[in-house]
Amino acid sequence: MSAPARRRFDPAVATAFGCIVALLLLGSLYSTRFLSPDYLLQQLQVGSFLALVATGLMVVVLLGQIDLSVPWIVTVGGMMATAAAGHGPLGAALAIPFGVLCGVAFGLFNGLGVAYLRVPSMIFTLGVDAVAQGLMVLKTGGSAPQDMATPLMRDLATGRALGPVPNAVWVWLLVGTATSFLLSRTTYGRAVYAVGNREAAAYLSGVRTRRVTLAAFALSGGLSALSGALLAGYSGKAYQGMGDGYLLPAIAAVVLGGTSILGGRGTYLGTTAGVILITLLQSILSVVQMPDAGRQVIYGAVILAMLLLYGRGAKIGA
Repeated sequence: MSAPARRRFDPAVATAFGCIVALLLLGSLYSTRFLSPDYLLQQLQVGSFLALVATGLMVVVLLGQIDLSVPWIVTVGGMMATAAAGHGPLGAALAIPFGVLCGVAFGLFNGLGVAYLRVPSMIFTLGVDAVAQGLMVLKTGGSAPQDMATPLMRDLATGRALGPVPNAVWVWLLVGTATSFLLSRTTYGRAVYAVGNREAAAYLSGVRTRRVTLAAFALSGGLSALSGALLAGYSGKAYQGMGDGYLLPAIAAVVLGGTSILGGRGTYLGTTAGVILITLLQSILSVVQMPDAGRQVIYGAVILAMLLLYGRGAKIGA
């Protein structure tokens, strides 16, 4: 294999796609439906919500940071979008942008704390998650929100405007293509990898490291909120804690796709493979009636295993 080919070949990505094939074959032993086009499109539709969260999280992880505010920013996006929808035709038209902007605002706050106040991202984003939860509970008085999703939100989440492919998958494709271009073809993308590899060296080479970090957290917040708005459209309305089940699967998808949790290494193709793998795994665990506690154990074990793997690699390379 030539040197350029070796650089393009990522064992983690290849392993993730190999596991996808293995899961499909394993599922087909239980039911031939696992290989049907309808089933695969349905899994891609469900996975698109996780993919939006994982996309923003991946950019943060590439910096060597983490965003633990994802669960309630997803909820903020859904609840604020449906709240805007209750304010007439203009509110309905601006529902999704308003929800996304609320997520971006929380993301900017995360970025300010991490980049400018130098608070560890794990601590600061966990605190922001608690703040977002408190604000949403305060807004609703602790009861279930009564606002309904707009027709556009429902259509984007459940409709099929172009052939058999769900609209949510097209949204994922659009966001994914833009993110892949951002990371591989722009100055900002190169700066993200530079900061993740060695922040001090990136700063000395002229990279505005604080702005790079601020923008990454804003992107994570906006995409998490967009996922929340689409989830509200998928279920018809927003609800408390709607993002609680997305944090560990999103982290697992990112690291399974070969993104180093220590920063500086990873591709969007790998994250895509990780999302599909986690989505199929969730489907199979549902079929075998694995309890939620068991799923959390599996996600946690995956994250710990990848952290140990990358940690050892970093020590050996040091």
